[in-house]
Amino acid sequence: MDNPTISDEILKQFKERMRLGDDEDDNLRRILFASNKDLVRVCGNYDLNDDEVFKELVFERSRYVYNDALEYFDKNFLSQINSLSIEKALEEIKVDGE
Repeated sequence: MDNPTISDEILKQFKERMRLGDDEDDNLRRILFASNKDLVRVCGNYDLNDDEVFKELVFERSRYVYNDALEYFDKNFLSQINSLSIEKALEEIKVDGE
């Protein structure tokens, strides 16, 4: 397995959503891994396996990558990206302030 952070369950969920077969697993893992890594960098350290909102955003970014339309993702999902970023920043402020 090339990218161990993308579990078989996450891959299965994405393939079901995109209605894809088993012949692209390695490519899909790379796309999901890159999307997860990029969104963690932008939004904060969310767990793909535990946060449904973050997972949805990773799936959406991956869908854009798969369809060669990544240049439209940030604009179309700016609100969700900002919400997650702000939420994570507020969590960190709360922890630091305690």
